[in-house]
Amino acid sequence: MENRFFDLATRQAARLLGKRGRLMALLVKFAGKLGAVKWSDVRLQTFQEKFSVLGRLAKAYALGHYRSVPWRAMLILVAAILYFVNPLDLVPDIVPIAGLTDDFAVLVWVYNTLGDEVGKFLAWEKTRELPL
Repeated sequence: MENRFFDLATRQAARLLGKRGRLMALLVKFAGKLGAVKWSDVRLQTFQEKFSVLGRLAKAYALGHYRSVPWRAMLILVAAILYFVNPLDLVPDIVPIAGLTDDFAVLVWVYNTLGDEVGKFLAWEKTRELPL
């Protein structure tokens, strides 16, 4: 992805990945921003679940529950989350409706790029939900 803001987020993600507390703090911000989105206004409800999956994957990784994902994939995922929570990016979030367009595009790109890893994570999640 050719975007200087995403490149900056990738560098920040590399420093953040080994720091559980900071990663968890980032995920709290991510969840808060996702929760503030008026999904009916932007008509992107189908993406809401995809973004939630990305957050759950990052959280499971941060907590050490799920580590079956390549470091590079986590780097891209954390960079996308950083990009999303940062209000100053390619299209600043202050711009009504359009401000989240680039953020959503990055998250969708990451979801699609990590499709195999997301599928493995979802399968792992289902095994954890099975009663013992």
